Amino acid sequence: MPSIDLGSPVRLLRRTPDLRLLFGAGLVSLTGDYVLSVGLAYSVYALTGSTLASAAALLAAFIPQVLVGSVAGVFVDRWDRKRTMVVTNLLLAVGLLPLLIVHGTDQIWLVYVILAVQSGIEVFFSPAEQAFLPRVVDDADLVAANGLNSQIRNLARLVGSGVGGVVAATGGIRAVAVADAITFLVAALLVARIRTAGRAVVEAAGKEAADVVRGRVAALADEWRAGLRTVTSNRVLRTLMIAMLITSTGEGIMGTLFAPYVRHVLHGSGQVYGVITGVQAIGGVVGGFLVAVVAERWSPVTMVWIGSILFGLIDLAIFLYPLLWVTPWPAAIGMIVVGLPGAVVIAGTMTLYQRNTTDERRGRVFSLISLAQAVSVVIGATLAGFLGGPTGIMPILALQGVGYVVAGLLVLARLGDREASLDLSPTRS
Repeated sequence: MPSIDLGSPVRLLRRTPDLRLLFGAGLVSLTGDYVLSVGLAYSVYALTGSTLASAAALLAAFIPQVLVGSVAGVFVDRWDRKRTMVVTNLLLAVGLLPLLIVHGTDQIWLVYVILAVQSGIEVFFSPAEQAFLPRVVDDADLVAANGLNSQIRNLARLVGSGVGGVVAATGGIRAVAVADAITFLVAALLVARIRTAGRAVVEAAGKEAADVVRGRVAALADEWRAGLRTVTSNRVLRTLMIAMLITSTGEGIMGTLFAPYVRHVLHGSGQVYGVITGVQAIGGVVGGFLVAVVAERWSPVTMVWIGSILFGLIDLAIFLYPLLWVTPWPAAIGMIVVGLPGAVVIAGTMTLYQRNTTDERRGRVFSLISLAQAVSVVIGATLAGFLGGPTGIMPILALQGVGYVVAGLLVLARLGDREASLDLSPTRS
């Protein structure tokens, strides 16, 4: 067996300057996102003393994703993606300025408005970034690039969550706003330096003429339906979407019940909860590096089904071990370990999505994925809210782990037996 080449991710970054810039922008911008989300959650509660006010802040950031997410990809595919990322980062920086005048509870409504606006802008950035990545690297390097991208995201979570709490505790909402605005400006500068062209390759002729004849609204609807057909008509995309609906519902359950689980089942404090939720990023960073190192040996399909099953089994261990031993630290260790297969699943899934879509429709596909994911999280959170009382926390949380195992088996059953001959060419419909 050939030895593992630990230097391959470094060489990929060294020979691909545009990838370095894209990842650098993502690291800075995502770190700012975590600074904002953690910092505002802390600051809103510090100002109001109300958990309801904190929940309203989360809701304000979530609703625009559902309302705008499904159509954002249509515009991302029409616009220059590099320019879209630059403009969205600049708008996000400017949009934070009103937070500088928030001093007390009578202006807290402004926080909700800002969060809603920011969320509405961000739904254009994510599909643009995911659609742009395959243009920056060769197809042979795509798995490794997605592994590194997963590593970047987890590193941003690890750093941003800690910095956000410190900034909010020391400087309040205004300090959080300034820190986040700086990250968006730096990210915009980095993206602007990328040399790779950002406009999508349009493979169908006559789009402009069609817009004139039928009207732009009808053309937008047609493009949205074309993106939906791309997902539903492709075996790989359809299977991944079903698996994601299952796992995202579980993530909604997890997001709702994990804090009560730490408090009522593990008898942990708020500080313990923060540590347990944050350390998953450590495993994610290691997992992302591992994917980048061994990318040439792993099939993306194998990464998804094996990673999903391992993720689910580890989650089941995290949620059920208190039946034998009630202490919070095994949960923290489990969260670090589960970050490893989590990074593998994300890298494999993103690679399959990117390879099974044309450049022309890639933004729409990622927007539809984000929309489906958001709706599934709401469903899971709602179910958990109704079913997860103090005595039902553990069995309902266990459904999240079972969901990942089921999703992994689904991918194996539908794609694993065809893996050797799987058609990963761009999908056309």
